[in-house]
Amino acid sequence: IQLRGVIALRDIPKGEPIIEIPYEMAIDLGRESSDPTLPATSFLQKYCVWKSDSDGPPSDKERGDYFAMLPEYLSSDCLGSTDFFSDEALEMLQSPLIKEETLSRKDLVHLRYERDVETMAEMSSNLYRWSEEEVATESHLQWASWIITSRVLTVQGPPESGIANRLLIPLIDMCNHDRDSPHILTGRAMTGATLKVVAGVDVKAGDAINISYGGSVEGNDRFIQDYGFLDGGGSKERGKSEVAEAYKIVARKLTGRNRALTKLTVDDQERALEALKATTLEEDEEMLNSGKITNNDERAAIEFRIGMKKALAGLL
Repeated sequence: IQLRGVIALRDIPKGEPIIEIPYEMAIDLGRESSDPTLPATSFLQKYCVWKSDSDGPPSDKERGDYFAMLPEYLSSDCLGSTDFFSDEALEMLQSPLIKEETLSRKDLVHLRYERDVETMAEMSSNLYRWSEEEVATESHLQWASWIITSRVLTVQGPPESGIANRLLIPLIDMCNHDRDSPHILTGRAMTGATLKVVAGVDVKAGDAINISYGGSVEGNDRFIQDYGFLDGGGSKERGKSEVAEAYKIVARKLTGRNRALTKLTVDDQERALEALKATTLEEDEEMLNSGKITNNDERAAIEFRIGMKKALAGLL
């Protein structure tokens, strides 16, 4: 069994760095944007150089130890994301908003693959070479896009530059998620800078070093799409509430009670709420416990809609 995570090897006082990574060791994939497929093509090209041992910059091959730690193509990590759900599992989410965004992301991957990866691979036999026999496929680019979405951190550039870059940061991107994590991420995307995780509390040897994905404000609609898991609750809330905050965040969004700057339209709210009425909570729980649902993506879909129905019940 392969487990991802970071553990403290010694006691670390509050305020001291837990992890320090020079900026030069990170993979800088360029400016922040809403389209993960662009940095994904750059990452995929670097990964292919290492994986196939093809011609390429020596710096890409030197990152082999880091690339070897990333979730493998079609591993259980990436298969938890809706990007890899079957059509049946997408329907079982009872979330038209997640389904539509997932299909839109797949369309972006398809267009990017045709425009950039496939075209460049035809021009040069060394580009995007997944193995000696195989050129990277559209599915490989889908995996690379998930790597970007799930592991990249957006880091501010030099002071007063007003820019932010997408970085893959070794070791820091191995930290697991805890929305209640007290630890602080700091640093800048610039030459000579250091990217750090700073202890927000005293850390004991053997403690897991977790960070908060999504700034503690994202809900399970994002986690199941972007990361491939459902947030069952932060370390401070576990065991105290039947419904995790990550479901409550989505429920408040669907009922117009969230304080986020970006709000759903009334039409989207109504469509999302109506879709969840296709089955009852009792029917969902019976289906999940029946033993008939064996595919992981379908089980995750049912778990998501169960959590949503419980969260909504607590609001209504």
